[in-house]
Amino acid sequence: MSPISESPFSPEEIASEGIKPQEYEDIVRRLNRHPNKAELGMFGVMWSEHCCYKNSRPLLKQFPTEGDRILVGPGENAGVIDLGNGLQLAFKIESHNHPSAVEPFQGAATGVGGILRDIFTMGARPIALLNSLRFGNLDDAKTQRLFKGVVSGISHYGNCIGVPTVGGEVYFDPAYAGNPLVNVMALGLMENQEIVKSGASGIGNPVLYVGSTTGRDGMGGASFASAELTDKSMDDRPAVQVGDPFLEKSLIEACLEAFKTGAVVAAQDMGAAGITCSTSEMAAKGGVGIEFDLDKVPVRESGMIPYEYLLSESQERMLFVAEKGREQELIDIFHRWGLQAVVAGTVIEEPIVRILFKGEIAAEITATALADNTPIYHRELLTEPPEYAIKAWEWTADSLPESTVAGIEIDGNLQNWNQILLQLLDTPTIASKRWVYRQYDHQVQNNTVVLPGGADAAVVRLRPVEACQEEPPQPPLGKGG
Repeated sequence: MSPISESPFSPEEIASEGIKPQEYEDIVRRLNRHPNKAELGMFGVMWSEHCCYKNSRPLLKQFPTEGDRILVGPGENAGVIDLGNGLQLAFKIESHNHPSAVEPFQGAATGVGGILRDIFTMGARPIALLNSLRFGNLDDAKTQRLFKGVVSGISHYGNCIGVPTVGGEVYFDPAYAGNPLVNVMALGLMENQEIVKSGASGIGNPVLYVGSTTGRDGMGGASFASAELTDKSMDDRPAVQVGDPFLEKSLIEACLEAFKTGAVVAAQDMGAAGITCSTSEMAAKGGVGIEFDLDKVPVRESGMIPYEYLLSESQERMLFVAEKGREQELIDIFHRWGLQAVVAGTVIEEPIVRILFKGEIAAEITATALADNTPIYHRELLTEPPEYAIKAWEWTADSLPESTVAGIEIDGNLQNWNQILLQLLDTPTIASKRWVYRQYDHQVQNNTVVLPGGADAAVVRLRPVEACQEEPPQPPLGKGG
């Protein structure tokens, strides 16, 4: 008899977590028992494509990731490179496609918030944002709604938090109808002397929950982001997170201040999969375990159960491992910035994630089973180019209609070059994107040297913190100068 036939969950319940039948059998073998509801949800989000890249990891490994100036490569919250002269730059790019297709404003806004957290979690101050967007035919009413919502969401979060959006690109093609691509990128200049890593260490060290409160928003967002987008996806609006850029601005300042104390051993953003991801990844990377008490977590809704705590993707939350005895020092910093900060767990020797709720064990899973030793699928690659590519490659300049000084004949009608030029400039992909970038604050922080629309790329001035502090004070108003 198969594990599924004996399971306390129906095949439909298992599938709803994004878990395949063979994956469920693997879970039972690893646990040597059937998972409970909370554990099933934890495996569902951590084994999703969004979290473990189980389909794309073999392909992504083909990218070069090492170099003389690479200080941190893949595997941490963001990459870090050495620019020379004591400057270190953190950067990260990420997509927020499915959430933006269902709820364009919040989907895009929280994409910006998440990528910024990846940057300052490393100890870097965010200095610039960029985005790369793809939409369907702009004549379509749904595409217009998605386009406006995504641009509004990006501008809202970036403008409110005070990080300039300095560049980007927008393309329109029927291939993206109803399923836009929303990629956001952030850059940050290191403020901390030591790069902050995410691997937990120090048996007995306290684990701090900091930032915002936890609610039911964004439930199972990682699994949702990994699923195929269908007509029923609009029912998944609760899986889209809701962001607060003003709170995250305080979180940036509190985190950077906390890192400078030297009391933070490790830090991890609570992004996709929330508490589940942060506890399991920190434990797995450090080769230790984490015991975490859900009763200590600040909440914004009552009656939450372990499944909801563990899969919530409420925004603007972080997990710290602190030096034992210095936790209050960090808590005081976050309270001063008006943020939540509590000791909610402990680093333990046994390499497991143990979740407590109301004095009992709500979940207990080996950390690497969630974060490292996940299913990997080697998909069969195409042996022949697809038909549409072959057809496109057949095009040559000889395929163009005849043209003269007077113009070019299209479908039997002669169009002069002025008409052709106006048609090209009227094409959404080619047309000016001023409507887009004028909504972004690209001059906040006063470091953008070349603005959007002024060239093919933006130029941002790098000003180390030390250099800013050494600038001579300005004369008082009304006196000289």
